[in-house]
Amino acid sequence: MNLFGGTIHTLGNSLAYATTKNQTISNNIANIDTPDYKAKDVVFKHVMDDVLERSSKATRTHPKHVLFPDDIKHQPFQTIDKTNTKYNHNGNNVDIDSEMAALAKNQIYYQALVDRLNGKFYSLQTVIRGGN
Repeated sequence: MNLFGGTIHTLGNSLAYATTKNQTISNNIANIDTPDYKAKDVVFKHVMDDVLERSSKATRTHPKHVLFPDDIKHQPFQTIDKTNTKYNHNGNNVDIDSEMAALAKNQIYYQALVDRLNGKFYSLQTVIRGGN
């Protein structure tokens, strides 16, 4: 029996994603003047493409079952290099405007997750206290 349901677990994973995204963006901004530094990004798509490629080769017991590798359950996202662009003469491809916009967007996302998680814990606290 899962006491908290899947919502708190999902919110926790989402917070881990937002934290990793924030660290990645911060590293990109910190390395804006580093020669040949390639900006990084945190993505889901590449992981899902890999999962679908692996699961299509697996034997399934039911047509609606999709097999996921164990490592995907622990970290459903990955950090990749952005290698297809060049903005500076020194080989660095960090675009400060897009990084600052991504940072602001991620901060709003993170705060929304924290607010939702606080709401879930408040609901649990209310139930434990008997509705008071």
